[in-house]
Amino acid sequence: MTPDRFRLDGRVAVVTGASGKLGPIWIGALIEAGAFVFGLDLESAVARPEVKRIEAAHGPERFAALVADVTDRLSLEMAASAIVTARGVPSVLVNNAGIDQPPAAGAARLRMDEVPVEVFRSIFEVNTFGAFQATQVFGREMVKVGYGSVINIGSLYASVSPDLRFYDHLGGDPPFLKPPAYGASKAALINLTRYLSTVWAPCGVRVNALSPGGVAGGQDEEFKRKFCARVPLARMAEAEDLVGPLQFLASDASAYVTGTERVVDGGFTVW
Repeated sequence: MTPDRFRLDGRVAVVTGASGKLGPIWIGALIEAGAFVFGLDLESAVARPEVKRIEAAHGPERFAALVADVTDRLSLEMAASAIVTARGVPSVLVNNAGIDQPPAAGAARLRMDEVPVEVFRSIFEVNTFGAFQATQVFGREMVKVGYGSVINIGSLYASVSPDLRFYDHLGGDPPFLKPPAYGASKAALINLTRYLSTVWAPCGVRVNALSPGGVAGGQDEEFKRKFCARVPLARMAEAEDLVGPLQFLASDASAYVTGTERVVDGGFTVW
């Protein structure tokens, strides 16, 4: 069992981007700690196998999926209203919704000078603006009751630039280019975390960021070899490596922690 101060029994949590790579990890961690979790995602995403597996594993007593787009204020307002009516004010918000374009995503290869500004903007729209808007909507409810924890999901690329040599074995012309807006949007989110933490601290609402390093999940063997050689702990993160840090920030175990970035990267950013 999780120690009492890490427990979330009787509390309500919200996770955006429920069907993404990390969404099920956060949802599982919160359910494990005792929370009822609402997973928010686009209409096309809430029916994905990842969400259905969570529903099957935990049932309606512990989890519910709702349609919401973090870039659409009205959909967030409607989701918040439904959540408050059904279960009460959430005490935890995990801003997980985000856009990344790993090699397997199959996005068009572009040189730096060819990246459309619309693509750059769309990543910020979700990763930064979307997190801000979700925080406005759900944070407002937390402020009313004087309690809450907002956790923004950052990235090691909020602190360092991607090493494009990790991808040079993939070949192709042009070579694979990590989206330039990804790290920039996550860095902006970290600064926004600090700002919001100072604004809402007097209201009892804490705001922190959790920045994972590379998480194992179907990457090719050569990428993993290169990446792990750069990590002091010599491996990529597994799902269980992220559970404890998330439960810590969501619970009363971190009652005196706000405005921080918890980096969980195996030491990647030390070098």
